[in-house]
Amino acid sequence: MDFEKKARELVGKMTLAEKIAQMKYDAPAIERLNVPAYNWWNECLHGVGRAGRATVFPQAIGMAASFNTDLIFDVADAISEEARANYNEYRKFGETDIYQGLTYWSPNINIFRDPRWGRGHETYGEDPYLTGRMGASFIKGLQGKGKYRKVDATIKHYAVHSGPESKRHSFDAVVDKKDLYETYLWAFKYCIDNADPSAVMGAYNRVNGEPCCASRTLLGDILRGEFGFKGYVVSDCGAICDINQNHHVTKNEAESAALAVNNGCELNCGTAYQWLKTAAAMGLIDEETITEAVVKLFTARFRLGMFADDCEYDKIPYSVVECKKHMEINRAIARESIVLLKNNGILPLGRDKKIAVIGPNADSKTVLLGNYNGTPSKYYTILQGLQEYAETIYAKGCHLFDDKANIHTLGTSEKEAVIAANNADVVIMCMGLDPSLEGEEGDGYNSDASGDKHDLELPLSQKKLYRAVMKLGKPVIFINISGSCINLSGQKKECDAILQCFYPGAMGGLAVADIIFGEVSPSGRLPVTFYESTSDLPDFEDYSMENRTYKFFKGEPVFPFGYGLTYADISEKWIDENTVEVTNNGDRDTEYSILKFEYIPHKNLCGFKKVFLRNGETLKITFN
Repeated sequence: MDFEKKARELVGKMTLAEKIAQMKYDAPAIERLNVPAYNWWNECLHGVGRAGRATVFPQAIGMAASFNTDLIFDVADAISEEARANYNEYRKFGETDIYQGLTYWSPNINIFRDPRWGRGHETYGEDPYLTGRMGASFIKGLQGKGKYRKVDATIKHYAVHSGPESKRHSFDAVVDKKDLYETYLWAFKYCIDNADPSAVMGAYNRVNGEPCCASRTLLGDILRGEFGFKGYVVSDCGAICDINQNHHVTKNEAESAALAVNNGCELNCGTAYQWLKTAAAMGLIDEETITEAVVKLFTARFRLGMFADDCEYDKIPYSVVECKKHMEINRAIARESIVLLKNNGILPLGRDKKIAVIGPNADSKTVLLGNYNGTPSKYYTILQGLQEYAETIYAKGCHLFDDKANIHTLGTSEKEAVIAANNADVVIMCMGLDPSLEGEEGDGYNSDASGDKHDLELPLSQKKLYRAVMKLGKPVIFINISGSCINLSGQKKECDAILQCFYPGAMGGLAVADIIFGEVSPSGRLPVTFYESTSDLPDFEDYSMENRTYKFFKGEPVFPFGYGLTYADISEKWIDENTVEVTNNGDRDTEYSILKFEYIPHKNLCGFKKVFLRNGETLKITFN
């Protein structure tokens, strides 16, 4: 199918005003050409987002902990099924509104360089190779292999973007060439080379003085030139207006719009491109440049089968949404997203144990969902999952973050938690953060930090509850639910077991229970380093990779990148630099991720593979 030829023919019939109108995310109909209105804005970070009912998978950082590219492909394939099903229903109304189309602004493949960044849980962690591999599988699952694209995937935010959130509209990320290519751009190139994403979203910030959405260096020289990207570029929302209002690189919106389009940003999430007609009249941009931009956009729409009557995806029924198959995939990826950080032998628990489930995250739906999420019609909190296996006593015990909240507002207290613990054999403490404490600017309660974290500590309310329960001397399994690193140095010394649970999706509670009670062996590994304190790290606004992530950190982490235990006894014997024999010496079957590192000159992940090992089994694995 020559989609570009069809697009060029259609765009050739448009007036300049009609073409300019099609460059906004909420493109109007052109009735005389039978072009329906279309809204380009959609999200599917870990499930179809903000469009109502959907299968909500674990947050991206949790899926990264699985180190399982095959399973993340299955997740993305399920997401695209539900995306098409939604589109097929919504377009019966004649037009699409926001979150109802086929052009999705996911995945986020920025590098989680600093644990303070609130949006880090949207990413695949701190390693470019892991990010590239996971991102490429996700893109392939979304876009499909048919005659038409199933949906469009958009890799974001291009580029060098990972906080601070409060300054993102004016921030200049200064970075040297080595860090730019080895860290910040590596996953973008990998995904372009290996998965052919339809689109790239530009970031809000500047890089070395140039606004990302209008950067000749980033968009022209590197993305189009060096990387050979052929798709379309969309701005982050409001980013073009930032060029004059906050970056002060241009004087007005007309200049900003012209600069962005001239340098390769075809689609505007925002309002700035309404000034393109003025820019053209001022001689800042020519109509041919506008035409070529619109041809790219309509090539994408033709490639999605929007104007075809033979698109195979038009037959996908609404019944696929939250279907049994997708729920099974969800439970599987949730299991593999959970990381066992400590186990003194207490796990797996026997079902005869009476357990006290304590903490503000134990019965929280919010921690299941992360951000940019859909709405599950069926879900299991951690408490609900544990109740499927054993007798439980529940006490919330404290507010998530407000240490002044009292029993009159909470309906619970620290004393209730102590009573619950005293009446149980084992205590399971469910603490950590939720998306109101870490996220995008404008989300959540922590407006003073704009979604970023000031430190790596648990909120004071939870620390008080933790100390009160630990004084009892009961066996304690600590579950930290967060999208990022939390200082677990105290828990590492004091608790019998620790699980790290990254916003685990609608089936998260069952997945946690499956692991705690031994239905499956844990197999997740940390996709980020767990530090003790931000004092161990450089300034948040410093974009040099010096002393950041497992590659360059000079201190001693609480738990290192790639760390994760199983219930089996696994040994690795490297025969040569590319071949390893992996043996399960224990009596339990388990999934297991083999990580291959090289030192060039620093430690560097350069291969990983997820395998299933039966007890007593040995596998020989060869890396290319």
